[in-house]
Amino acid sequence: MGFGGISIWQLLIILLIVVMLFGTKKLKGLGSDLGGAVKGFKKAISSDEEQKPGQPEKSHQEKEPQDTQRKS
Repeated sequence: MGFGGISIWQLLIILLIVVMLFGTKKLKGLGSDLGGAVKGFKKAISSDEEQKPGQPEKSHQEKEPQDTQRKS
């Protein structure tokens, strides 16, 4: 038994049908697009985590000049 009751032969037949329906070029493009999206997501998450400790200080500094401008 394979994944969830599906044997390896059934998975190979499904893979063969998918390749026949979509073609290798479209599947290759889909794979590269998906990989790029995952890479971009990981980069955004890591940069967001780096900004969290410094973010309150920056927003606090940005608010002070705006407050003094409004009072003038």
